[in-house]
Amino acid sequence: FVVHLLIGFVFVVSGLIINSIQLCTLVLWPCTLFADRATVGHFGKEHVVIVLNHNFEIDFLCGWTMCERFGVLGSSKVLAKRELLYVPLIGWTWYFLEIVFCKRKWEEDRDAVIKGLRRLAGYPEYVWFLLYCEGTRFTEKKHRVSMEVAASKGLPVLKYHLLPRTKGFTTAVQCLRGTVAAVYDVTLNFRGNKNPSLLGILYGKKYEADMCVRRFPLEEIPLDEKEAAQWLHKLYQEKDALQEMYNQKGVFPGEQFKPARRPWTLLNFLFWATLLLSPLFSFVLGVFASGSPLLILTFLGFVGAASFGVRRLIGVTEIEKGSSYGNQEFKKKE
Repeated sequence: FVVHLLIGFVFVVSGLIINSIQLCTLVLWPCTLFADRATVGHFGKEHVVIVLNHNFEIDFLCGWTMCERFGVLGSSKVLAKRELLYVPLIGWTWYFLEIVFCKRKWEEDRDAVIKGLRRLAGYPEYVWFLLYCEGTRFTEKKHRVSMEVAASKGLPVLKYHLLPRTKGFTTAVQCLRGTVAAVYDVTLNFRGNKNPSLLGILYGKKYEADMCVRRFPLEEIPLDEKEAAQWLHKLYQEKDALQEMYNQKGVFPGEQFKPARRPWTLLNFLFWATLLLSPLFSFVLGVFASGSPLLILTFLGFVGAASFGVRRLIGVTEIEKGSSYGNQEFKKKE
């Protein structure tokens, strides 16, 4: 019984830490959208595929922020690397939320990805499906290798992005036709050339995010796989131009919108924190009051396991500790 309580304590504390991170982004972060009014009018009212640049450690949190503020956080999905499945707590949660996982080897991923996409096609709520078409986070080394591949294929050189991998995008578009209404191209930056981190959020640092959003109706994307791949390459050339403009002027083109914060995330966090932490604190006091060395050491061991789980989550987000995927894989044929 005591062991079960300790395991419950680990999961609850880990969950509250992760929820605290999410709370900081969803409630406290200022975020500005650059888009036309018609595009913003579609938010939260249709199934979409989102193409986001993968330059920052916490770009996924910015995605969560937008999903929450337009009421689709519960039905937001992503094509994620399979390694994330084994991250304590969050990976297991994503599994039950029907996140589509891949090994980033198309020959092995094809069937699993298609199956996951077809499952999303029948989803009862509006789905925002996120794709990182670059396949891995931007680093100078990966960019150098990626541009060597671009040159060998006769593709224009990108300054701020890696060469997009087209298989996942073309497959998603094909599988979700008839369900998805549009593709949202999103280019993310942070004001003041800041490079935020998950640890920075935990330390209370404030970041201001700018997101340029462009909406492309799905019927504008070619049916043919090769033509759809060419369309994606052209999109990334445009994203590169948007990034250049932001670096020079500090803003994206388009009208500016500040999505309203919703109070429900804060109220939800406070409710569960009050409900769960009150008995847990009583339990912790009981453990130390018992005077049992075995019980106290066991408790500290489980607390250490919770700390390891959270540190593992943070480590996954750190660019310098990211995977080597892309350093050599870009040299292989897609």
